[in-house]
Amino acid sequence: MYRKILIGGILFCMLSVVLGAFGAHALKALVTPDNLQIFETGLRYQSMHGMALIALSLFGQQSSVKAVDNSLKWVAIFFSIGIFLFSGSLYGLTILSNSSNPILPILGPITPLGGLCFILAWGLWLRLVLKHKVDK
Repeated sequence: MYRKILIGGILFCMLSVVLGAFGAHALKALVTPDNLQIFETGLRYQSMHGMALIALSLFGQQSSVKAVDNSLKWVAIFFSIGIFLFSGSLYGLTILSNSSNPILPILGPITPLGGLCFILAWGLWLRLVLKHKVDK
């Protein structure tokens, strides 16, 4: 399980570099500076939570408490869903900003749901650390 979390974190970070290059070169000419800032916020949160998944994997590998496994799985799930909802909705808002796409009004309310997933993941991880002695 920790290997899957590690791979997921690495892929999210790698994708943030690819999307960052896309934003800096191709997207910069197509959207306003304000919309580019929205895109960059999505990148920042994706990178940050990709790194959190990598740290979570390493944390789980060093833990000897079996109860940690299921809890860490949920932390990883909430981080991943958060990335898709929060960052994904910001990417969509930016890319569709110059259009009248009917999905555009739906994307705005999705962003806070992703933020809620991030908060839940951090809270679950904190609870886990406080509840179990996980250091060796």
